[in-house]
Amino acid sequence: MTQSNFKIYKLRWFILIVYMLLVASNQLLWITFAPITGDATRYYGVSDLQIGILSMCFMIVYVVVSIPASWIIDKYGIRIGVGIGALFTGVFGLLRGFAGPDYNILLLAQIGIAVGQPFILNAITKLSARWFPMEERATAAGLGTLSMYIGILAGMTVTPYLIVGSGIGGMLYIYGILSISIAVIFLLFIKEGPPTAPCLPEQEERSLVFDGFKSTIRTKDFIWLMIIFFIGLGVFNSVTTWIEDIMRPRGFSATQAGITGGMMIVGGIVGALIIPMLSDKYKRRTPFIILALFGATLGLTGITFATSYWLMITSGMVLGFFLLSAGPIGFQYGAEITFPASEGTSNGMLLLMGQVSGIAFIFGMDSMKSSQTGSMTRSLVILIVLMVLSILMSLRLSESPILNSEKQSDR
Repeated sequence: MTQSNFKIYKLRWFILIVYMLLVASNQLLWITFAPITGDATRYYGVSDLQIGILSMCFMIVYVVVSIPASWIIDKYGIRIGVGIGALFTGVFGLLRGFAGPDYNILLLAQIGIAVGQPFILNAITKLSARWFPMEERATAAGLGTLSMYIGILAGMTVTPYLIVGSGIGGMLYIYGILSISIAVIFLLFIKEGPPTAPCLPEQEERSLVFDGFKSTIRTKDFIWLMIIFFIGLGVFNSVTTWIEDIMRPRGFSATQAGITGGMMIVGGIVGALIIPMLSDKYKRRTPFIILALFGATLGLTGITFATSYWLMITSGMVLGFFLLSAGPIGFQYGAEITFPASEGTSNGMLLLMGQVSGIAFIFGMDSMKSSQTGSMTRSLVILIVLMVLSILMSLRLSESPILNSEKQSDR
């Protein structure tokens, strides 16, 4: 297939699938203990907080490792950069299987997997730019982001069933074999890029991370986008973390809370499939970012005030559908407006904002809950106000100049 005098290779879809498997396995290992906190505390003989740290360490490590990971991806490419993440995920994922009831070894393994996370996630837009033409890049970024949600959903739903038949030790061994197998597949089959670029030469060249960092912080639209990601990802991380605490004071069970959280992810998977494709089809980014933030705010409002189960589930799906679909469009938009800054730079900075806000919002919501009833309504109202502010900021975003030039060339 040729287009505008450059060639597009079918191999791009296979490369994307291999990458998606790696992303999903990393996220599955991250979320493993969230649905089995009670069982894990008894198995390891530790507190709920110590089990929570097994997931929280991913956010903390990301803040430290994100920029070095982006630099390595930009300088040495996808095969080496993401390959480092694959090795950390596979080796330390397998180590968890041999940890037994030793919490300290388990924590060490979790930190090792967490180190691999930014090497993997920060390359989503890099891979789409290296292998896909401009009109498919939001779709490719959307599918890469979709694999994150699939990994989280698998971890939330499969883990409780595995420990019934195999126990926690057996479950970790199964996940370890899976993670090392996917890492080997990635290292064997991943390629740095196609023989020829799938875009015009001026759309291919990128600056390295530290040079790109200087240009991104001078880009007004990217500053607005970072603040939007700070709010949006913070909302998602905190609401998913505290979904049971949000629902319990209103009389909902832990099972109902788990189903609501799962439906948020299902909604996000559907949204990540549909919205980025529409963005590519119509060659627009900002209208879809605005739409996603508006829809997510409606979903968050429902979660804040819903007293019926069907409304809570519906609100969760709406929140997930719109908020999680905004991610891949935002990643691609950030890469386009900061050109020639590296995709790894813009992608890493946006994810970094979400990790920082996730930590802040999670602790903030816990500190603000009612001491009498445990209600989190007050903090949820604050999150709604922040989401409204993000909508107002999104109205100030200019359309991607690269897409504008693409549309003009099509005429």
